[in-house]
Amino acid sequence: MTEHQLREQECQIARYRRLEREVTDPLAACLLHGIVEELEAELRKERPDWHGPRD
Repeated sequence: MTEHQLREQECQIARYRRLEREVTDPLAACLLHGIVEELEAELRKERPDWHGPRD
C-alpha cells in the first residue's frame, strides 16, 4: 500500500469508529465493530508500528 492509501485506511477506520459510537441498533454496532477490527488488522499488516487511534 502507498502512504496515501494507508492514510485513507486510517480515515476510513475513524469514520467507522464514529458510526459505531453513534448507532443505536446493537446489531449495527456489532457489524461496524467487526469492520473496524478487520480494517485495523489489515493496516497493522501493512504498518506494524501502527497502534490505533490516539483518542
